[in-house]
Amino acid sequence: MPKAAPRPCTKVGCGALVHDGSGRCAKHPKPVWNKPVTATKRITGRRLQAMRAALFAAHPLCAACERQGRVALATQRDHITPLAEGGADDADNVQGLCEPCHEVKSKAEAVRGLRRSRFA
Repeated sequence: MPKAAPRPCTKVGCGALVHDGSGRCAKHPKPVWNKPVTATKRITGRRLQAMRAALFAAHPLCAACERQGRVALATQRDHITPLAEGGADDADNVQGLCEPCHEVKSKAEAVRGLRRSRFA
């Protein structure tokens, strides 16, 4: 089977050709992501299920939609301040969101995370 044509390294400013299909030359390996030591530990299991049920029982509507005058059922448990940005995993830092609002908020958080990692 023929090999793919070599491509330039994806590191900005590097013009070295990459033959192995990884996208990066030997001088510029992709950085490995590791969870920060200071990251908040997530709640899981039955405790999380109970917290979700309590949240949706107390606040069944999407918080973001309510702020905009819309009505939508909350289906996602969302951290107001993301855990990656120092938020706590407790009842004071959660809200119920509908799927579309949660997706928009999550994408914005991902962009902020990428910017933090590039400029840190």
